[in-house]
Amino acid sequence: MGAAAASCGGGAGGAAAVHTQKKVRWRLASSFPSSLDTIFGAATVLAERVKAMSGGNFDIRVYQAGELVPGLQVMDAVQKGSCQIGQTGGYYYTGKNPALAFDTCLPFGMTARQQTAWLTEGGGGALMNEVYADFGVRAMPGGNTGAQMGGWFKGRVDSLADLNGLKMRIPGQGGKVMDALGVNVQVLAGGDIFPALERGAIDATEWVGPYDDEKLGFYKVAKNYYYPGWWEPGPNLSFLINQEAWNALPVEYQAMLEAAAAEGARAMMTRYDAKNPAAWQRLLATDITVRRFPDDMLTAARAAAEELVEAEAAADPQYREILTAWRHFKDESFAWFGAAELAYADFAMGDGALANR
Repeated sequence: MGAAAASCGGGAGGAAAVHTQKKVRWRLASSFPSSLDTIFGAATVLAERVKAMSGGNFDIRVYQAGELVPGLQVMDAVQKGSCQIGQTGGYYYTGKNPALAFDTCLPFGMTARQQTAWLTEGGGGALMNEVYADFGVRAMPGGNTGAQMGGWFKGRVDSLADLNGLKMRIPGQGGKVMDALGVNVQVLAGGDIFPALERGAIDATEWVGPYDDEKLGFYKVAKNYYYPGWWEPGPNLSFLINQEAWNALPVEYQAMLEAAAAEGARAMMTRYDAKNPAAWQRLLATDITVRRFPDDMLTAARAAAEELVEAEAAADPQYREILTAWRHFKDESFAWFGAAELAYADFAMGDGALANR
């Protein structure tokens, strides 16, 4: 490398060569088990790309949920510096700041493409990093699952009243909405959900969609598969980075990390889009019944979601600022997508629409 740098005239090239020879060893804590290869896989893509681009000098070791810290304590670990980077969802940490929900998604909010556009090109990422800065953390978009299913229920939900007293695993703002509708909300990491559902500690759970849900085996113990997942129409996952660790990186390594995070994010979304259709067909071949949430529940949930964000905005000026920007982007995006994408989908995909089974 030294000879190559010298042949290019030294100067900036020589400096870059010195910087990228620096040995850096980081630890990445994920909120997800390695068995969920599509979500967890985004973290391994990031680590592999950074290592390749740096010639092995920037090495990130990836740990699944529970190896370094429990799945719902990843942000805490990054904040404390016990690991330099984490893979998680901002909405797991709304107890620290309710505005962190915007980094993932809000109920009845934007789709995956829209959420990604807001974070990367619409100013959302800068707003979110103002929130994360209070915790000594910076965030990079780390992938999206796409619109999710409504989850697995042991019993039927035929009306809003059937939610009263139901024990359900659901995090984030969706969990707050469900709480307002009478649900006994619980937040569990991915690897803890099946045992809780199997032994009856919870009556229902949401996760992602067919590919992951099949892997986690929910269809074995809960036979009612509901849609739509109105609380997560396009949830963004994030790579959270300790700010001091970021500042200590050579600028070349910072650029590598940004590029690798973007590739990991792309891989997550495209892999879900490639794997969900076949998994959906396999699930339909089992003894489950696919059901649509009743209209009175959806109407009540949307009203409750609106009340919750208004209450948060009234209590916190920073939340209000983010909500205003988010709504502006969402309204314009919905107008455009509603004209083009929705019209096409209604016509072209109508024959494949979900139906009760």
